[in-house]
Amino acid sequence: MFTHTFFVQTIERAIKSAVQMVLLMTAGATGLDLFALDWQKLAMGAAAAAILSALTSIASAPFGTPGTPSIVSTVPTLPIGGSDGYPS
Repeated sequence: MFTHTFFVQTIERAIKSAVQMVLLMTAGATGLDLFALDWQKLAMGAAAAAILSALTSIASAPFGTPGTPSIVSTVPTLPIGGSDGYPS
């Protein structure tokens, strides 16, 4: 479960969640005045989003494709047609 790939994908998801939270909180600010933003609340919201994302990834590890934080199983796809991937 805790492979290099698992941690890389979990960190990627956490960063995306933190950025989404920052964008959501700044978009909700009146007039988008960067000096009027509460930076402490912004940082806490981003940290909370990242932590929740990482915990969700860890909780979903036993499901889906082994070694990934995804709950959805992925099946490798085969190329259509010839061995080069193009139709014959």
